[in-house]
Amino acid sequence: MLSDSRSAAFVSKAGSIDWLCFPRFDSGACFASLLGGPDNGHWSLGPVGEARTVRSYRAGSLVLETTHSTASGVVAVVDAMVPTGAAHRLVRSVECRSGVVAMKTDVRVRFDYGSIIPWVTGAEDALLAVAGPDALVLRTPIELHGVGFATVGEFTVRAGDRVSFDLAWYESHEAPPSPIDVDDALEATLQWWSAWSSRLSYDGAYRDDVRQSLTVLKGLNHAATGSFVAAATTSLPEWIGGSRNWDYRYCWLRDATFTLLALLKGGCIDDARAWRDWLVRAVAGEPARLQIMYGLAGERRLPEQELPWLDGFEGSPCLSGSAMASSWPTTRGWSPRWKPSNAS
Repeated sequence: MLSDSRSAAFVSKAGSIDWLCFPRFDSGACFASLLGGPDNGHWSLGPVGEARTVRSYRAGSLVLETTHSTASGVVAVVDAMVPTGAAHRLVRSVECRSGVVAMKTDVRVRFDYGSIIPWVTGAEDALLAVAGPDALVLRTPIELHGVGFATVGEFTVRAGDRVSFDLAWYESHEAPPSPIDVDDALEATLQWWSAWSSRLSYDGAYRDDVRQSLTVLKGLNHAATGSFVAAATTSLPEWIGGSRNWDYRYCWLRDATFTLLALLKGGCIDDARAWRDWLVRAVAGEPARLQIMYGLAGERRLPEQELPWLDGFEGSPCLSGSAMASSWPTTRGWSPRWKPSNAS
């Protein structure tokens, strides 16, 4: 998982970004192959041919480093969502550690959960992908070209080479965000995470594992409002093919409470206070009508929709949103099987 405490992305073991939502956790995904196939949107970036791959977060952060060892050399891909600055950005840096490695990339932007193919055009040093209200700008020194409805490129890196990719979301009626230095953005992201993790007070058993787990929980925080999403995914079923595949990109009060207990034990007092303030705003003037879940800013109306163009995770049906916010009504098409065993 990558996160900038506004939205999130998921990276496969092979280095493909198969899920990405901009500008919020609950926005329609522009890469949605996690719930479908490659044509529902993804961004692969890795070596040509076979490689042995290991990956890990850089300490105290959600900056992900994926190292590919090939027969001809070793290359690392460093991925991060940038929490600093006004723009919503995902950056990738290819760093050749030894030898010579042939690389390839395949970018397939599909807005609205993989359903909309954007209009892709070139503009100076950038590619623009636009569809309705959403737009992405991709900047890289690598020559890219279109094949079908994909944007692809191949390049070779040698020991010491670095190649950067900068993907930024913006509202399509606005001008694209200005270019940035990807190395500087990665350093600023590491410093942002370091400043947050330096406040962690936990120093007990399994210290490193606990602190990294707390960092992942921070990645589920919508920093602008103080809320916490239960997870950064939707439509992943409790069991393969099952119907318990709810959208967890909302603040479910039970899950958020467990998250806050963990963060408080870790010394994250500021995050706990921000969530308390969010809760007061969400509940408002009639606490007796407390809902089990709210939107990131405290929204109460969370309509459910089906996504029939997606095959689903290993064939499981796809849903987005939730009609379960205030009750479990059987009169609106809900069957008792949707009710989790611990719900009241």
